[in-house]
Amino acid sequence: MPTVLRYQGFSFYFYSHEPNESPHIHVDKGGASAKFWLEPIALARNMGYTAVELRRIQQIAEKHQNLLLEKWHEYFNR
Repeated sequence: MPTVLRYQGFSFYFYSHEPNESPHIHVDKGGASAKFWLEPIALARNMGYTAVELRRIQQIAEKHQNLLLEKWHEYFNR
């Protein structure tokens, strides 16, 4: 489970056993979790975040989209 970014208390990571899915990132903080697609940035699922927190996570993912995609492709060799 490689963590590729820690930002403002959020951990952005992906599971190593999900190479057949489209690029995405999981985000955890304080017991809440979400999954965002990376192309384009879009919420896939939410477990515990408020709408305000989800907007903030989306902003962070958009700001770091190139890094997140680079790490995804680097890890899965795609």
